[in-house]
Amino acid sequence: MDILFYMLTALAALAIVAVTAGIFYILIRESYPAIKKFGVIRFILAKDWDPYREVFGAATNLFGTAITTCLSLVISVPVALGIAIFVTEIAPDFLKGPIGAAIELLAAIPSIIYGFWGFFTLAPIMANHIEPFLMDTLGKVPVMGPLFQGTPMGIDLLTASLILSIMIIPFTASISRDAFNLTPEIVKESAYAVGATRWEVVKNVVIPYSRLGIFGGVALSLGRALGETMAVAFVLGNTHQITSSLFDTAATITVTLANEFTEAASKTYLASLFYLALLLFIISFAILALAKVFLIRYQKKNPGGH
Repeated sequence: MDILFYMLTALAALAIVAVTAGIFYILIRESYPAIKKFGVIRFILAKDWDPYREVFGAATNLFGTAITTCLSLVISVPVALGIAIFVTEIAPDFLKGPIGAAIELLAAIPSIIYGFWGFFTLAPIMANHIEPFLMDTLGKVPVMGPLFQGTPMGIDLLTASLILSIMIIPFTASISRDAFNLTPEIVKESAYAVGATRWEVVKNVVIPYSRLGIFGGVALSLGRALGETMAVAFVLGNTHQITSSLFDTAATITVTLANEFTEAASKTYLASLFYLALLLFIISFAILALAKVFLIRYQKKNPGGH
């Protein structure tokens, strides 16, 4: 029986490796014509994306993916940590359950719903109120100003990043909440006993004790933001350009794949789309690998840490 159990579990583990390797192989095979024609460095750095001339480059797609992902994390992580701290340390017991359920409900909403809501509700609000305000205030600040200049349309990098941030808040908040709940009560009570305030307990006890859980939640949210397609497709515009303004339209790898895959009539066009998918696969894998390396190194330096 033990041998059967060992074989079944080993088969399940190896199946994941086989599926991952199979996906990688298919992406390389299908994108090989584009790899052969454009190379690696040239494809990554080229800004052209012209199906008519069959000239393709990934720079604009990588730019849009990086900006929307990073900006969504900048917006979502502080909010998610605030939610987790409130639920675990501040909220009365009768509020903890409903707030926790609401957070998990946000994670269960399909991305297409976020896209519809973003296009029909959030985008007009951004165009008519929020972006004009940002343009009149932050748009006049030196250095930062160019980020908030342009024509406020609501279909742009800023709106797409905001939609993404709302979508990934539940992941960071839920995992951070669970990590905070693992902090031993005796440690927090000891801090209160020596005169620490609630803020000092959260800052000096709860967050340091739960830093690995917080990092795991952020890493999961990062993966979610990198792979999101439909919600971003509604509010980004899918324009292949590198811009200095958050009020301009742009393109991401996932949005380009979703919008143009059915239009790829030529072999080079289709191979270039597979090439984009391969780059996204490698980026996601590299980020997860770096996160794992960071966790392993931290655990070695802090054997008793959490």
